[in-house]
Amino acid sequence: MARPPDSDDAAPRKPNMREAILCAAEELFSTNGFNAVSVRDIAQAAGANPGSVTYHFKTKDGLLLEIYRRHCGPMNLRRSELLAAAQRVRDLNDRLEAIVRAYVLPAFSSGNDLAGGGARFTRLRAVMSAEGNAVAGKIIAQTFDDTSHAFIDAICESLPHIPRTEIVWRSHFLLGALYYTLVTPERVARLSRGEADGSDAAAAIEQLVKATVASFQAPALDERRPAPRLSTAPLHNPRAPSGRR
Repeated sequence: MARPPDSDDAAPRKPNMREAILCAAEELFSTNGFNAVSVRDIAQAAGANPGSVTYHFKTKDGLLLEIYRRHCGPMNLRRSELLAAAQRVRDLNDRLEAIVRAYVLPAFSSGNDLAGGGARFTRLRAVMSAEGNAVAGKIIAQTFDDTSHAFIDAICESLPHIPRTEIVWRSHFLLGALYYTLVTPERVARLSRGEADGSDAAAAIEQLVKATVASFQAPALDERRPAPRLSTAPLHNPRAPSGRR
Protein backbone atom coordinates (compact mmCIF):
# COMPACT_ATOMS: atom_id res chain seq x y z
CA MET A 1 0.00 0.00 0.00
CA ALA A 2 1.25 3.47 -0.86
CA ARG A 3 2.22 5.65 2.05
CA PRO A 4 0.02 8.69 2.60
CA PRO A 5 1.52 11.95 1.37
CA ASP A 6 1.62 13.37 4.90
CA SER A 7 4.06 16.15 4.25
CA ASP A 8 5.35 18.52 1.70
CA ASP A 9 7.81 21.39 1.58
CA ALA A 10 5.35 23.81 3.14
CA ALA A 11 3.96 21.50 5.82
CA PRO A 12 6.19 19.38 8.04
CA ARG A 13 5.04 15.89 8.96
CA LYS A 14 3.02 15.51 12.18
CA PRO A 15 3.11 12.40 14.39
CA ASN A 16 -0.58 11.56 13.82
CA MET A 17 -1.66 13.17 10.59
CA ARG A 18 -5.08 11.50 10.58
CA GLU A 19 -5.92 12.99 13.98
CA ALA A 20 -4.53 16.38 12.95
CA ILE A 21 -6.79 16.40 9.90
CA LEU A 22 -9.83 15.44 11.97
CA CYS A 23 -9.19 18.20 14.51
CA ALA A 24 -8.55 20.80 11.83
CA ALA A 25 -11.68 19.86 9.90
CA GLU A 26 -13.83 19.89 13.02
CA GLU A 27 -12.61 23.36 13.97
CA LEU A 28 -13.12 24.73 10.47
CA PHE A 29 -16.56 23.15 10.00
CA SER A 30 -17.72 24.42 13.40
CA THR A 31 -16.57 27.94 12.57
CA ASN A 32 -17.27 28.34 8.85
CA GLY A 33 -19.74 25.61 7.98
CA PHE A 34 -19.33 22.65 5.65
CA ASN A 35 -19.92 24.35 2.31
CA ALA A 36 -17.36 27.13 2.77
CA VAL A 37 -14.47 24.84 3.76
CA SER A 38 -12.37 23.13 1.09
CA VAL A 39 -10.10 20.11 1.31
CA ARG A 40 -7.19 22.47 0.73
CA ASP A 41 -8.28 24.60 3.71
CA ILE A 42 -8.36 21.53 5.94
CA ALA A 43 -4.97 20.33 4.75
CA GLN A 44 -3.39 23.72 5.34
CA ALA A 45 -4.82 23.95 8.87
CA ALA A 46 -3.59 20.43 9.64
CA GLY A 47 -0.11 21.01 8.29
CA ALA A 48 -0.67 18.44 5.56
CA ASN A 49 -1.27 18.49 1.84
CA PRO A 50 -4.63 17.74 0.14
CA GLY A 51 -3.48 14.27 -0.80
CA SER A 52 -3.31 13.31 2.87
CA VAL A 53 -6.97 14.21 3.36
CA THR A 54 -8.13 12.11 0.44
CA TYR A 55 -5.83 9.24 1.45
CA HIS A 56 -7.31 8.98 4.96
CA PHE A 57 -10.96 9.97 4.30
CA LYS A 58 -11.51 9.73 0.53
CA THR A 59 -13.74 12.83 0.40
CA LYS A 60 -14.80 15.81 2.50
CA ASP A 61 -18.10 13.97 3.08
CA GLY A 62 -16.20 11.01 4.49
CA LEU A 63 -14.28 13.32 6.79
CA LEU A 64 -17.50 14.83 8.19
CA LEU A 65 -18.96 11.36 8.70
CA GLU A 66 -15.88 10.29 10.68
CA ILE A 67 -16.15 13.38 12.90
CA TYR A 68 -19.74 12.48 13.73
CA ARG A 69 -18.88 8.84 14.32
CA ARG A 70 -16.06 9.49 16.78
CA HIS A 71 -18.24 11.77 18.89
CA CYS A 72 -21.67 10.25 18.52
CA GLY A 73 -20.82 6.59 18.97
CA PRO A 74 -19.79 7.05 22.63
CA MET A 75 -22.49 9.69 23.22
CA ASN A 76 -25.31 7.56 21.84
CA LEU A 77 -24.07 4.54 23.77
CA ARG A 78 -24.08 6.51 27.02
CA ARG A 79 -27.52 7.91 26.27
CA SER A 80 -28.86 4.42 25.66
CA GLU A 81 -27.41 3.18 28.96
CA LEU A 82 -28.94 6.06 30.90
CA LEU A 83 -32.26 5.70 29.06
CA ALA A 84 -32.49 2.00 30.00
CA ALA A 85 -31.98 2.93 33.66
CA ALA A 86 -34.52 5.79 33.43
CA GLN A 87 -37.21 3.51 32.01
CA ARG A 88 -37.04 1.36 35.14
CA VAL A 89 -38.23 4.28 37.31
CA ARG A 90 -41.79 3.55 38.44
CA ASP A 91 -43.17 7.04 39.05
CA LEU A 92 -44.04 8.63 35.68
CA ASN A 93 -42.99 12.14 36.70
CA ASP A 94 -39.67 10.92 38.07
CA ARG A 95 -39.22 8.75 35.01
CA LEU A 96 -39.77 11.69 32.65
CA GLU A 97 -37.11 13.72 34.46
CA ALA A 98 -34.70 10.78 34.34
CA ILE A 99 -35.31 10.36 30.60
CA VAL A 100 -34.63 14.03 29.88
CA ARG A 101 -31.51 13.91 32.04
CA ALA A 102 -30.35 10.80 30.15
CA TYR A 103 -30.53 12.80 26.93
CA VAL A 104 -28.92 16.00 28.22
CA LEU A 105 -26.11 14.69 30.43
CA PRO A 106 -23.87 13.01 27.81
CA ALA A 107 -23.64 16.24 25.80
CA PHE A 108 -21.90 17.84 28.79
CA SER A 109 -19.84 14.80 29.70
CA SER A 110 -16.60 15.74 28.00
CA GLY A 111 -14.42 18.76 28.46
CA ASN A 112 -12.06 17.85 25.64
CA ASP A 113 -14.64 17.63 22.85
CA LEU A 114 -14.40 13.82 22.63
CA ALA A 115 -16.63 10.92 23.69
CA GLY A 116 -19.67 13.02 24.37
CA GLY A 117 -19.48 16.15 22.33
CA GLY A 118 -18.26 19.26 24.04
CA ALA A 119 -18.82 22.82 22.88
CA ARG A 120 -16.89 22.59 19.60
CA PHE A 121 -18.76 19.56 18.29
CA THR A 122 -22.08 20.96 19.52
CA ARG A 123 -21.32 24.18 17.64
CA LEU A 124 -20.52 22.10 14.56
CA ARG A 125 -23.85 20.27 14.89
CA ALA A 126 -25.71 23.56 15.18
CA VAL A 127 -23.96 24.97 12.12
CA MET A 128 -24.59 21.82 10.09
CA SER A 129 -28.29 21.86 11.00
CA ALA A 130 -28.66 25.51 10.07
CA GLU A 131 -26.72 25.19 6.83
CA GLY A 132 -29.18 22.79 5.25
CA ASN A 133 -26.53 20.83 3.39
CA ALA A 134 -27.95 17.55 2.01
CA VAL A 135 -24.82 15.54 2.83
CA ALA A 136 -24.73 16.84 6.39
CA GLY A 137 -28.47 16.21 6.77
CA LYS A 138 -28.05 12.58 5.72
CA ILE A 139 -25.17 12.09 8.17
CA ILE A 140 -27.14 13.68 11.00
CA ALA A 141 -30.12 11.41 10.31
CA GLN A 142 -27.91 8.35 10.05
CA THR A 143 -26.17 9.19 13.33
CA PHE A 144 -29.00 10.38 15.55
CA ASP A 145 -32.43 9.25 14.32
CA ASP A 146 -32.48 5.83 15.99
CA THR A 147 -31.53 7.27 19.37
CA SER A 148 -33.95 10.16 18.98
CA HIS A 149 -36.83 7.79 18.21
CA ALA A 150 -36.01 5.75 21.31
CA PHE A 151 -36.16 8.86 23.52
CA ILE A 152 -39.36 10.14 21.94
CA ASP A 153 -41.01 6.73 22.43
CA ALA A 154 -39.90 6.68 26.08
CA ILE A 155 -41.29 10.18 26.68
CA CYS A 156 -44.58 9.20 25.05
CA GLU A 157 -44.89 6.29 27.48
CA SER A 158 -44.40 8.69 30.38
CA LEU A 159 -46.92 11.18 28.97
CA PRO A 160 -49.59 9.01 27.33
CA HIS A 161 -52.08 11.91 27.19
CA ILE A 162 -49.80 14.07 25.00
CA PRO A 163 -49.90 13.34 21.24
CA ARG A 164 -46.65 12.07 19.81
CA THR A 165 -46.51 14.92 17.32
CA GLU A 166 -46.35 17.39 20.20
CA ILE A 167 -43.65 15.34 21.90
CA VAL A 168 -41.66 15.57 18.67
CA TRP A 169 -42.05 19.36 18.60
CA ARG A 170 -40.96 19.71 22.23
CA SER A 171 -38.00 17.38 21.66
CA HIS A 172 -37.03 19.60 18.76
CA PHE A 173 -37.03 22.62 21.08
CA LEU A 174 -34.90 20.70 23.58
CA LEU A 175 -32.23 20.13 20.94
CA GLY A 176 -32.15 23.83 20.10
CA ALA A 177 -31.86 24.74 23.77
CA LEU A 178 -29.05 22.23 24.21
CA TYR A 179 -27.13 23.68 21.28
CA TYR A 180 -27.50 27.23 22.53
CA THR A 181 -26.61 26.38 26.12
CA LEU A 182 -23.35 24.74 25.13
CA VAL A 183 -22.35 27.21 22.44
CA THR A 184 -23.06 30.56 24.14
CA PRO A 185 -22.57 30.15 27.92
CA GLU A 186 -21.25 33.70 28.21
CA ARG A 187 -24.71 35.07 27.40
CA VAL A 188 -26.09 33.68 30.68
CA ALA A 189 -23.42 35.49 32.66
CA ARG A 190 -23.98 38.71 30.75
CA LEU A 191 -27.77 38.81 31.02
CA SER A 192 -27.73 37.76 34.68
CA ARG A 193 -25.20 40.55 35.34
CA GLY A 194 -22.75 37.98 36.62
CA GLU A 195 -25.11 36.30 39.07
CA ALA A 196 -25.18 33.08 37.03
CA ASP A 197 -22.29 31.25 35.40
CA GLY A 198 -23.27 29.86 32.01
CA SER A 199 -20.15 27.67 31.94
CA ASP A 200 -21.23 25.85 35.13
CA ALA A 201 -22.15 22.50 33.56
CA ALA A 202 -23.97 21.16 36.63
CA ALA A 203 -26.17 24.26 36.86
CA ALA A 204 -26.80 24.25 33.12
CA ILE A 205 -27.89 20.60 33.20
CA GLU A 206 -30.32 21.19 36.08
CA GLN A 207 -31.82 24.30 34.49
CA LEU A 208 -32.19 22.61 31.12
CA VAL A 209 -33.71 19.44 32.58
CA LYS A 210 -36.24 21.34 34.73
CA ALA A 211 -37.30 23.64 31.89
CA THR A 212 -37.65 20.74 29.45
CA VAL A 213 -39.69 18.60 31.84
CA ALA A 214 -42.06 21.53 32.37
CA SER A 215 -42.33 21.94 28.61
CA PHE A 216 -43.18 18.28 28.07
CA GLN A 217 -45.76 18.37 30.87
CA ALA A 218 -47.57 21.41 29.46
CA PRO A 219 -51.14 20.71 28.29
CA ALA A 220 -51.53 19.49 24.74
CA LEU A 221 -52.77 21.92 22.13
CA ASP A 222 -56.39 21.39 21.24
CA GLU A 223 -56.25 21.17 17.46
CA ARG A 224 -60.06 21.09 17.27
CA ARG A 225 -60.35 24.55 18.83
CA PRO A 226 -60.40 27.22 16.10
CA ALA A 227 -57.80 29.92 16.29
CA PRO A 228 -59.12 33.23 17.65
CA ARG A 229 -60.44 35.51 14.92
CA LEU A 230 -59.40 39.13 14.79
CA SER A 231 -62.34 41.52 14.91
CA THR A 232 -62.98 43.52 11.76
CA ALA A 233 -65.12 46.08 13.61
CA PRO A 234 -63.67 49.59 13.70
CA LEU A 235 -61.92 50.56 16.90
CA HIS A 236 -63.86 52.87 19.20
CA ASN A 237 -62.45 56.39 19.21
CA PRO A 238 -63.43 58.18 22.40
CA ARG A 239 -62.78 61.54 20.72
CA ALA A 240 -65.09 60.84 17.84
CA PRO A 241 -68.50 62.55 18.00
CA SER A 242 -71.13 60.24 19.46
CA GLY A 243 -73.97 61.51 17.28
CA ARG A 244 -75.85 62.80 20.33
CA ARG A 245 -76.89 66.45 20.49
